[in-house]
Amino acid sequence: MAWLMLFVVCVGLVSATPMNHRVHNDRVIGGHDAKPNVWKWQVSLQLDSYGDGSFYHICGGSLIDPFHVLTAAHCILSNDAQKYRVVLGEYNLDRYEDSEQFHRVEQIFVHPAWNGQLGLGNDIAILRMADSAYDNGYVATANLPYPGETLPHNFECVITGWGLTDFYGSVPDILQEAPINVVGHSVCSQPEWWGSIALENMVCAGGDGVISGCQGDSGGPLNCMTGGAWRVHGVVSYGPAGMCNQWQKPTVFTKVSDFLDWMYSVSSVP
Repeated sequence: MAWLMLFVVCVGLVSATPMNHRVHNDRVIGGHDAKPNVWKWQVSLQLDSYGDGSFYHICGGSLIDPFHVLTAAHCILSNDAQKYRVVLGEYNLDRYEDSEQFHRVEQIFVHPAWNGQLGLGNDIAILRMADSAYDNGYVATANLPYPGETLPHNFECVITGWGLTDFYGSVPDILQEAPINVVGHSVCSQPEWWGSIALENMVCAGGDGVISGCQGDSGGPLNCMTGGAWRVHGVVSYGPAGMCNQWQKPTVFTKVSDFLDWMYSVSSVP
């Protein structure tokens, strides 16, 4: 899962900061190649940092309606929307497979309470694309959770994205997926876990020392089957500095069900 490569000194957290996926974008650790054409709302957020048309993958994201993509606030490295593009229908980053849609970003909305500190939460942003996504058989909008919906401890979800197989491993071009279990807030907020920086508007998942997100996965979805459908319950936010799959240091996601009002208010802007 593609997390950002920017390492932030913040209570031992590592933030996914976008970087060229060929250089050192970490991914779902403990995962495997996803089946093609399953996670149709998965987005590759790409950056042209030098303005020369050379876009590279920096973060994940989720298509939430034909014009809007949900991602993490810390994925926004520039306020210049023209430096970004959204790739839908992506599977293998190294090949053009005639399934992709490339969309220019027109406007960026970062949550107003985001202050750059991962441990304080609100790590969420929405991108408005310049033109509409369309159903080509490989692209679909994500289902979202119900307002305030909270997943129970040990509930199994799936994390998806592009990145390293481990902190020092190779970078897969193919979208990765891995089952990952939710860690309830009452557990994740214990001192030996994430303590006070695990807030109630976050979702923790993993912490088994095997499966986790990592650099390059930032902004990507936590996919959970609830109410008879796959829904995006989380946005990859942070994990431990150093090795990503540490015991009792689960991947932490922004809890989508707590931000729906803001998301709808932003996505309704013409």
